[in-house]
Amino acid sequence: MKLDKKQNRLRRARKGRAKIRELEVNRLSVHRTPRHIYAQVLAAEGGKVLASASTLEADVRKGVKFGGNLEAAAIVGARIAEKAKAAGIDTVAFDRSGFRYHGRVKALADAAREAGLKF
Repeated sequence: MKLDKKQNRLRRARKGRAKIRELEVNRLSVHRTPRHIYAQVLAAEGGKVLASASTLEADVRKGVKFGGNLEAAAIVGARIAEKAKAAGIDTVAFDRSGFRYHGRVKALADAAREAGLKF
């Protein structure tokens, strides 16, 4: 059975999320598209979004020309860390959603770490 690119990514994401579920900690979930990048801090139980940030937000759009680059990812990373800290969260598990840990995903993670989020 041949799987397509998206199905392979979702299969990888399931494996990572299963491990995070065992840890029972809040998770920082990242999703990227060619034009935008999104980040959410989800409750350990899974059903509730505690903080979110993306390149669609008005404040972020003012700061970047294009939402699908490293600069935009770094801004979103700093913003999600700021919002998580405001919600009283300082430690999360990083959920890359099956995406490779490089490029924009890595830039977002590094910016979140620099802004004080631990994972």
